[in-house]
Amino acid sequence: MSAGGAVEPGLPAAAAAPSPAPARDPGPGHLFRPISAEDEEQQPTEIESLCMNCYRNGMTRLLLTKIPFFREIIVSSFSCEHCGWNNTEIQSAGRIQDQGVRYTLTVRAQEDMDREVVKTDSATTRIPELDFEIPAFSQKGALTTVEGLISRAISGLEQDQPTRRENEGAVAERIDEFIVKLKELKQVASPFTLIIDDPSGNSFVENPHAPRKDDALVITHYNRTLQQEEMLGLQAEAPEEKPEEEDIRNEVLQFNTNCPECNAPAQTNMKLVQIPHFKEVIIMATNCENCGHRTNEVKSGGAVEPLGTRITFHITDPSDMTRDLLKSETCSVEIPELEFELGMAVLGGKFTTLEGMLKDIRELVTKNPFTLGDSSSPGQTEKLQEFSQKLDQILEGILKAHFIMDDPAGNSYLQNVYAPEDDPEMKVEHYKRTFDQNEELGLNDMKTEGYETGLPAQR
Repeated sequence: MSAGGAVEPGLPAAAAAPSPAPARDPGPGHLFRPISAEDEEQQPTEIESLCMNCYRNGMTRLLLTKIPFFREIIVSSFSCEHCGWNNTEIQSAGRIQDQGVRYTLTVRAQEDMDREVVKTDSATTRIPELDFEIPAFSQKGALTTVEGLISRAISGLEQDQPTRRENEGAVAERIDEFIVKLKELKQVASPFTLIIDDPSGNSFVENPHAPRKDDALVITHYNRTLQQEEMLGLQAEAPEEKPEEEDIRNEVLQFNTNCPECNAPAQTNMKLVQIPHFKEVIIMATNCENCGHRTNEVKSGGAVEPLGTRITFHITDPSDMTRDLLKSETCSVEIPELEFELGMAVLGGKFTTLEGMLKDIRELVTKNPFTLGDSSSPGQTEKLQEFSQKLDQILEGILKAHFIMDDPAGNSYLQNVYAPEDDPEMKVEHYKRTFDQNEELGLNDMKTEGYETGLPAQR
């Protein structure tokens, strides 16, 4: 039952139409005949149905027809001889199209007002010049003309005007002024634009020049949005929105572990940090409440870089000690003035300052068990004291020295306080790794090409 009181025909009612020849199968070409006033054989099917105005029986007439250069439609018309109520609407006889359609017609002359229009109930009608819109599903589908669309809009606005004049006089007055503007459109005193936007793709505006192009009519096909799919019933419900991914950069994650010194239960804190002008790194710190042992470790948050990195920094001022420093597990450290070299994996990965790194080096050298007590020789003790004194002079800014970081994986970093400009005391070199360096990093045996099909990797 339609909102206006007419029985919606549907396909079962359409199928009840008598066949032109019972002896043969009435295919689509016989059921849907081109619309024409001269076709005497094309007669509507009549179905007795209930009038929702007086609740007595009226008559619904169905006509299965085909609009040239468009598609098949079902036209239904209801009339009640008892109360005089009538209603007309159309339905598409085909399926919902794969894409929505938007017709933009520039009405310039009276001939444009006579164009045939098929407007389904899912179509939205707009006239931008008046900021006027007829929303989808606010009217039943109709087979009419451009002038008929405007007349229907005027009738809909005038319908409740008597009630508005009694209760809301100001609103009724503004609507009267708007109705005058709509009536002026019917005279085509000036050009205006009519837009019919139908997500189902089943609306239509006639092209009187077909099959030639119509300069006044623009037809646009588009993909429907999820909301339009849901509105047409093509999607039972909107898909569940994917939960927003948690940004772990702003929170510290914790997991249980054991202390590397006393093996007591402890907690390790982990945080993802973005180093300016470098990359993301993962910092892990363990603090044992049982024995007080503390340790921290840094892991690169990215892949091995295509080129190795060698950073040479000239320490000339005590303020250089505050520079941030990231030393990965694959980085070696060299101080030529002290004839000192720290190999890969020694001290592990660290995110600290230059001062913190030098203090870790001093502690590593001076607390070596093989250089303490009875196992040490007098010559070694003197060398360690000299090394420690020079290292203290570097920390205090008295002795100038070069600090060199060589990382074949390219994942180490020393802060440039002049960034994004170059640092005059720091030199950053990128180089191609040797076969031996790739071997140490395990890259020579890493298969990154052809692993799906078992093809040999290209080195």
